[in-house]
Amino acid sequence: MAVQGRILVYGGKGALGSTCVSYFKSKNFWVGSVDRINNDDAHFNVQVTGSTLHEQNEEIAKKLSESLAGNKLDAILCVAGGWAGGNADSKDFLKSADDMWKQSVWSSVIASSLAAKHLKEGGLLTLPGAAPATDGTPGMIGYGMAKAAVHQLTKSLAGDKSGLPSRAVALATLPVVLDTPNNRKWMAKADQTTWTSMDFVSELFYKWCMDKERPANGSLVKMVTKDGKTDLVLC
Repeated sequence: MAVQGRILVYGGKGALGSTCVSYFKSKNFWVGSVDRINNDDAHFNVQVTGSTLHEQNEEIAKKLSESLAGNKLDAILCVAGGWAGGNADSKDFLKSADDMWKQSVWSSVIASSLAAKHLKEGGLLTLPGAAPATDGTPGMIGYGMAKAAVHQLTKSLAGDKSGLPSRAVALATLPVVLDTPNNRKWMAKADQTTWTSMDFVSELFYKWCMDKERPANGSLVKMVTKDGKTDLVLC
């Protein structure tokens, strides 16, 4: 059976990334994964080992180009990232800022570069923003800075002569809190009816990939969940 399409999940072994890999595979997509750890459910893996932005980009670009063999991707879903707290007076402030930059901005920059080369015309690129980063984040400055940079990158990619293929759409997803195993572990007493499910996100990505209900190019898409129901708010 011919594949329905091809996607790459950047951060494909994380909680959300693994959900996306499984979901798109169930829809008969060829699915590639980029992460520090391989995802055995994916058809293709790049295990990132480089310690610099340039090294990571080179190893991913080379292996992906070889695997695609001239085929184009319908979507690149960048869901890599992490979280770290801390204000300017925290002893780990510089480390947390550096970690957040590497986890969210490096991955988004590399995903954008891959999209310029391998995304089909009219394809989809999603980047990992965050709802809190549309405002100040004094208790998690490094995190807020990195996510705000991802928001700016998304806006820039939507502009003329950004380097993306014709009619390609770049979107940033801005969840408040995702319903992941780690969040359930560390925030067990929080109101989980306000958390956005990973199934919702993967199904949303699928709709966008199929060019259904896509927001405008460059949109920052907040995911606001209340009583278990999620609405999208564009900004």
